[in-house]
Amino acid sequence: MIRTLQKKFIITAMTAVTVLLLAVLGVLNVVNALSNTRQSEALLNELGMRSAAAPLPNGPGPENPQFFGQQPAVAEGSPDSGSSPHGYGRFRRGFLDEPMDENTRLSAVYFSVQMDERCAVTSVDVSHIADVTEEDAASLALSLDVDRESGTVGDYQYKIFPTPEGGYRVLFLDSATRHRSVLRVLLLSALLGGISWLAMLGLVILLSRKAIRPIAENMERQRQFVTDAGHELKTPLAIILANVDAMELRNGESKYSRNIRSQAQRLSELTKNLLTLARADESGTDARTEVFDLSALCRETFGMFREAAELKHIELRTEIEEGISFHGDREKMAQLCSILDDNAVKYCPESGTVIASLTRDGRNIRMTVSNTVSEPPDTERMFDRFYRADTSRNQKSGGFGIGLSAAETIVKLHKGSITAEYSPESSLLHIHVKLRG
Repeated sequence: MIRTLQKKFIITAMTAVTVLLLAVLGVLNVVNALSNTRQSEALLNELGMRSAAAPLPNGPGPENPQFFGQQPAVAEGSPDSGSSPHGYGRFRRGFLDEPMDENTRLSAVYFSVQMDERCAVTSVDVSHIADVTEEDAASLALSLDVDRESGTVGDYQYKIFPTPEGGYRVLFLDSATRHRSVLRVLLLSALLGGISWLAMLGLVILLSRKAIRPIAENMERQRQFVTDAGHELKTPLAIILANVDAMELRNGESKYSRNIRSQAQRLSELTKNLLTLARADESGTDARTEVFDLSALCRETFGMFREAAELKHIELRTEIEEGISFHGDREKMAQLCSILDDNAVKYCPESGTVIASLTRDGRNIRMTVSNTVSEPPDTERMFDRFYRADTSRNQKSGGFGIGLSAAETIVKLHKGSITAEYSPESSLLHIHVKLRG
């Protein structure tokens, strides 16, 4: 019990930790990547404006300055010059952005290519980069689509500035260092996130037993109470039934003896189902698994309810495939069949139909017990403990409402599933059981 609750607690806690770490680290890396992209774009713009009045090696001089942007360089002391004495601080810097000063611009690694209106290269400047030749720069510029103002090609981020003569000037900024920075932050955050996750896992494991112990102890006491009470009830019930038998042998059967026997049997069945539910928390450690003929067991159990069905004029039909073997607890599977058959006959109206089927579907075994119902049932609540469709809880119409709960417990102990389905066209309620064969 404690181990099961501890496992669920650890899974729930670590799921929350994982989501939190992924969210925090994800936001951190996205902000870092966007900040680097924004910084590169700002640096490209600043470099373009800074070079607006600077001549290329074989280009026009200051008397005919190349105009890269949509406005000339900002003069010192102008309203747009911002805090930079050179007039380059006109772009609003974000909280995480690096300061755009002269040192930043001088440390930039870039090259530029001048092109005429026919996109023919007229001049190249590679004085600010060491590993790019003029031929490489010209080839890279010719591969671009001049209709795109900016973008990325390889390790370079570029921007195209129109010139007054109708040509273009392409500025390439080496972004490899920034890309490595983004990757470095990503790897470090992943490493720290993994270490933090493992540390949290160890902490949760250490504290989980202490956290769930009060709940586990309460559930264990409740389960133990039901188990002890069930065992204590077995002896007086057996004595009552034995005394009823003796009384009927001496004085004959009467309505009083029949009532005593009926109520004692009902209480015995209730006790049996309660013990089944209580023992489910023990993870099936008391199950005696064996290989047995499930087809024969279902046929035998179904036949035990023929007399009760005949009293209500119920039509019984079986569709049981022969030779289906199953590895499990034979006693519990017999109880499962008995619960399903009893439930079907008990809640089937007069002159209705009850159908029991058992088939093999590949590696799975499918068991279905169907019965006619007078009104549509609430299939969502049928397996709730102490739920009965008959709200009056009349003893003539059924039991205590824990039979299907006990059946669900038995199926889960055998790693199977149980579902309820209602067919309006035939007014049949189907209880489907799927087991691994």
